[in-house]
Amino acid sequence: MNSQFTKLMRILLGAILVVFGLNKFLSFIPAPELPENAANFINSLASTGYVLQVVGVIEILIGLLLLLNKWVAFALVVLVPISVNILLFHLFLDIPGISGALLVAIFNGILMYKLWPKYKPLFN
Repeated sequence: MNSQFTKLMRILLGAILVVFGLNKFLSFIPAPELPENAANFINSLASTGYVLQVVGVIEILIGLLLLLNKWVAFALVVLVPISVNILLFHLFLDIPGISGALLVAIFNGILMYKLWPKYKPLFN
């Protein structure tokens, strides 16, 4: 997992997660125009008062773990349901915005593949 390629992917994924996690609190990146169904879904999550904040905190924590190269295998496993949900959201509700979701899911998958020996005992 120490090749330059995987190190760059780990750092990029960590940075993406920290930036978008912080954005859930600070709103420094303007929200894109979403189709009506997607906007309704996001608004319903925001109206709970906690879902987006919890996801933001988890994204920041995972991003920091990746940037600090600590508990990377654990961080990637925790990221799986988040990256799958981001991907499914864009696949079903906002296809034009799917590129970032694909990037996160692909980086997560490649990094997990590179760390496969650490996950192998889970499947014995």
